[in-house]
Amino acid sequence: MGITLLAAGTSIPDALSSVAVAMKGFGDMAVSSSIGSNIFDILFGLPVPWLLFKIMFPSQTVYIESQNLIINLLTLIFMVFVVVISIVYTGWVLGRALGKIMLLMYVLFLIEALLLELLRN
Repeated sequence: MGITLLAAGTSIPDALSSVAVAMKGFGDMAVSSSIGSNIFDILFGLPVPWLLFKIMFPSQTVYIESQNLIINLLTLIFMVFVVVISIVYTGWVLGRALGKIMLLMYVLFLIEALLLELLRN
């Protein structure tokens, strides 16, 4: 749970910058920043430490211990699909409707992730 709080804390500057650019009328920049920063974190933030570990300790194996990895991955892919469809549906306008859809998707993901963790224990 501590790593989850740390991850949330590192995302606050990204969220604040997205809000700032959205308030200036650059909604597309805010949405692309919110999605792009997470994609960057997943594609570089996870593999780079694993790569460095394997370079330093070539005989050891990196174990990924996540029973919910596939479910979370499929959920995130579905959510990106829903967000893109919602953006197209709202005419590429970042209004209250799209904001509510994105907030709802985030809350649903949090509930799903927390329930999976609670049911696992």
